[in-house]
Amino acid sequence: MPDAPIPPEEMRFSDALAELESIVSALESGQLELEESIARYERGVALLRACQARLAEAEQRVTMLMGEIESESPSEDAD
Repeated sequence: MPDAPIPPEEMRFSDALAELESIVSALESGQLELEESIARYERGVALLRACQARLAEAEQRVTMLMGEIESESPSEDAD
């Protein structure tokens, strides 16, 4: 019996994205049976949501860091 797939939220971003790309290719090939297509589509949706969540987290971190940098910069009006 094959191992259960890793939950998308536990995967590295690059691994989740690679699996998602593989799923898209398989679905686009048109060679899958209906049941397998639906199962892969569901997995793809879960992977997409996990990737989007990771990107949102990264964007939030960058925004926070940019705010810290801006607050540390000397004001041009201080002259």
